[in-house]
This record gives sequence, C-alpha cells and structure tokens, in this order.
Amino acid sequence: MKFKARQCARKSANTKFAKIHSPALQLCMAVFSLLLFGARAHAQTPFGKVAFDSQDAATVRRSFTDEVGRHVEVPTAVKHIVSLAPNLTEIIFALGEGDQLAGDTDYCDYPVEATQNPRVGGPVNPNLEQVVALKPDLVLATKSINRRETVDGLARIGVPVYVSDPHSVDDMIASVEHIAQILRAEKTATPLVRDLRERLSNLEHRIAGSAPRRVLFVVWTDPLITIGRGTFIADALRRAGARSVVDAKAEWPRINFEEVFRLQPEFLVFASAHATDTQQQIDSLRARPGWRDLDAMRRGNIVIVSDAINRPAPRMVDAVEQLARAFHSESFGSHNPESQTSPQVAEEACACAH
Repeated sequence: MKFKARQCARKSANTKFAKIHSPALQLCMAVFSLLLFGARAHAQTPFGKVAFDSQDAATVRRSFTDEVGRHVEVPTAVKHIVSLAPNLTEIIFALGEGDQLAGDTDYCDYPVEATQNPRVGGPVNPNLEQVVALKPDLVLATKSINRRETVDGLARIGVPVYVSDPHSVDDMIASVEHIAQILRAEKTATPLVRDLRERLSNLEHRIAGSAPRRVLFVVWTDPLITIGRGTFIADALRRAGARSVVDAKAEWPRINFEEVFRLQPEFLVFASAHATDTQQQIDSLRARPGWRDLDAMRRGNIVIVSDAINRPAPRMVDAVEQLARAFHSESFGSHNPESQTSPQVAEEACACAH
C-alpha cells in the first residue's frame, strides 16, 4: 500500500514517471502505506479543453521549473489547489495553506482536516474529471507515485501541475521551499525550514562519534522487501545514525531471508501508523523459524517508527529523531539493555493514526 541519496535531479521533460503496472510502483505504494496493491483504477475519460474561472486571460502568471525539469506557468494568486499525494497534502498544511486545498486523494489522512476535503481517487489513477471539476489553480504531484500520463493529461487541458521529486531529507526540505514560493507562503516556510534544519543539525552533533547501527528496514514481509541505498528512507536512516544492511541499487529490492540471516542486522525497523497492528505482525514473525533466530529478534531490537518516515514532508524529521533515540539511546540520557524482549516503539509512533 514508494516511498535517493543523490541530489535532487532536475531532469528533462521526458523523464519517466511511475507506471501503474510496474513492480517499482507497487513497492512505492507499499512504502507509502497506501495499500494500493490490486486497486482498480478510475476510468480517465478524454475531455476537451475547459475554462477555469481562476485562469482567464487577465490572470498574471509566474514561471517555475519543477523538480523534474518541466516548465510550469502558475497564476500569481493560487487559491484552489489539488494535491495528488499524501506528502504534498502534509506540506500544504504545514505551510498554513490548508484552506486553499480544494481536493486531495483517498489516502491523504494527515492532518485530520485533510480527510474532510473532496476526494479525487488514488494517487496512481486519480479521476481527472473530478480534479477538473474542482477548478484548481494548481495541482501538486510527485514523481514517485503519480503517473506521467496524469500530469500530461492535466497539462494538456491547461491545468498547471508542479511535480516534486525528493530523494533525500534535504530534498524534502527543498520541496517545502519550492512549494512555499509558488504559494507565496515564504513567511511561514522560513521559520519552518529553519527549525527542520536546526533539529537535523542538533541531531547530527548529538550522535556524532556513534557507530552507525546496522539495520533492516522492513517494507513488506511476504515477499520480503526492503529499501535501496538511493531512497529518501535510506537517507533518513543515515541521519538517524544507521545504515541498511542491504546495499542495493534498486529502490525497493526483494531480498531472500537467508541473506538477511547471514547479514544479521542489529535492528529491525517497521514503519506503521498503527503500532498495535504492527506488533501483531512482529509476534507472528517471531514464531517463524529463521525470524525467531535473528539476533535482533532475540534481543528485542525492534523499532516501530511512525509512518511519517515514508512521506517526504516535515513530519519526516520527527521520525528521524525517533529513530535516532531508538538506535542511540545512550546519546539521549537513557540506555535500553540488549536483553529486552519487546519492541521499542519510537516516540509518537502512532502520531498519524486516526
């Protein structure tokens, strides 16, 4: 239900977007906890150019280059926004622009106010007629889970679409700044961005000198899926003083359990909006041959972190801090003995549960 340590690339306009039938997209959706495997797509009916009240000829526009290199003309005053991804919805609210959000997806669940907006379907195949009916001045999309066909379809009928493409924690913060510039929300963004960067800097100093923990981030258990070295989650782990035991180029690689057993990670990490449900899953794994013999499982070195780690939005920094405390408790004035037998639930692990 896709969530790239390299710098956020400004790619050409023909950059590939996610394809609905690709395994990479399915894994993406798992990371985002959207549970879209096997979901039926909404029909996308062709329709002609439409007129938007907020986009008449007299509207003054500003030009932007989005994060995949597309040229976008946006009205100076953006009053109606449609978000096509949960992390973008979170950014809009974090910037204090939630009142401008005319619609979002079925999976935009944070903050709770986002659930009150008109829905346009899932991120992979939103209903374009519903999007158009909301008469947006701007649609926000993200390359990781929205399809190129969706972006192109909206652009063809004159709807401005800005596409984000964060591959690291720093890229997430840059996306916040970019969107703030478009929405003329710099006054809100400046202290927000300053706070995020200060917290990350303080965290870096606090755990400086600590040996990175070797971890397995469990995206999916059957089949066993983890994160590749180029994902923003891998970067978040690095920020928290850890590194994945799986050093794969693929973004969401499948891995044989035998390899996990050979690597023997120090910690197992699960992301969840509902820690109780994840606890049940862990209890089930503990009963399985192999899993129960992992050193991390026997020692109880299991961390359930907020699923904010899956969404490149400001709350991601909360999750990084939570992970750092779990991995390096000695740097935060407490120490958990290795003999513990129950999972560590990172602070506010259920912060986004509703």
